[in-house]
Amino acid sequence: MFWLLTAAWAVGLVLSGIAPYDRLTWLMEVLPAIIAWPILFATRQRFRFSDLAMALIALHGLILMLGGAYTYARVPLGFWLQDWLQLERNPYDRIGHLAQGFVPAIIARELLIRVFRIGSRGLVGFLAVCICLAISAMYELIEWAAALSLGQGADEFLGTQGDEWDTQSDMFMALVGALAALLLARWHDRQMQRQGK
Repeated sequence: MFWLLTAAWAVGLVLSGIAPYDRLTWLMEVLPAIIAWPILFATRQRFRFSDLAMALIALHGLILMLGGAYTYARVPLGFWLQDWLQLERNPYDRIGHLAQGFVPAIIARELLIRVFRIGSRGLVGFLAVCICLAISAMYELIEWAAALSLGQGADEFLGTQGDEWDTQSDMFMALVGALAALLLARWHDRQMQRQGK
């Protein structure tokens, strides 16, 4: 599964990086995948994530790459959804933040159960959601720091589209994503059992 992720991300990085709308925004958006790949590579022999987790990690990276290529406010899929759902703004940013909760929740569950050996599934769920909210808050602080340091140049990275409540909405979407991921807990547990827990 690792090599499928590698191939998908390599293609995604090349295609998204050919002519992105804004090169700096592209780099900032794809940076989490660029950082994650060496970590996954270095740890792949000692700790192999379940197929579910790896598939979600791969998908999340591709979501970041697509958002980086167009900037989140300009992704064509988002415009299609905006028209179809009759929304006021391109919702692709919301999809990204939903994934920012959903995918880390699965990763956190897996690490909490397999590495930290926490047996209580209720505690695992609670901690996974807390971890996702911490990641979301950290990301919003990074966006804030970018806004302070880049000034107007941060508009593409922030992707607020004029929404004064964008930060709060982003964190709420991460919360919804994390809670939704917990609905897969039994399936995820079965995957980990097959993995050798």
